Amino acid sequence: MVKVSFNAALAQKDVKKDFETLIPAENRDTEAALVVRQRSRAWCWCVCLGIALFLSGVVVAGAYLYRYYVVEQDNEVFICGVNYHENDYMITEEEEMMEEQSFRQRLLQERIQVLVPDQVEIIHVPVPDFEDGDPADIVHDFQRRLTAYLDLSLDKCYVIPLNTSVVMPPTDLLDLLINVKAGTYLPQSYLVHEEMVVTERLENIENLGAFIYTLCRGKDTYKLQRRDRILGMQKREALTCHKIRHFENTFVVETLICEP
Repeated sequence: MVKVSFNAALAQKDVKKDFETLIPAENRDTEAALVVRQRSRAWCWCVCLGIALFLSGVVVAGAYLYRYYVVEQDNEVFICGVNYHENDYMITEEEEMMEEQSFRQRLLQERIQVLVPDQVEIIHVPVPDFEDGDPADIVHDFQRRLTAYLDLSLDKCYVIPLNTSVVMPPTDLLDLLINVKAGTYLPQSYLVHEEMVVTERLENIENLGAFIYTLCRGKDTYKLQRRDRILGMQKREALTCHKIRHFENTFVVETLICEP
């Protein structure tokens, strides 16, 4: 009697081959194409996701660079000094070149910050070298059309309509400061006077704008008016006055603030 046996692995392989032979060739091609299509679609989604992440990174990086390189440059703080003559008229170039001058020169230093997007100029005047001037913080708000002086010696705040004939607009002032810093332009050294008088105390300063409110918050705040516009007021009247010398133009301004 002859015993016949089969190899199990060989039998399974033959069965698998027989099963594959039962599948039509068209169906096998369709299944292969479906697998390739699914892989292509997944790869496409990965590429799109990668591009989206890359673009979002570019946008964030661009915003970061704009914030810290462009905006901060606009908000640059300038520390400036200007020599000027005590006499309140312009000195010619020939007179400045003379060895013996009868005019006394003084140096005025201040720190200026120009906020072009907000249309605001912030000026800090330190304690001057001369005796008859007060240190001060000044805000020129071109949107509100107001100027505020904080006399640091008196700890009082004074508000008056902005004088655009004396104060340069922020863009022009920034250009001037950049040129002065580069040494391509030097301010003219003469002095302009303006005289103010306190007219009333301001109880509500919240409507004066955020910058002036920040400057004058918690301080006694008063409204000013130019003295030449007050009817019936004579210059010989006895007033208590304080000087603040500053510059936000091509000349130095002496602001005299007087209280009855």
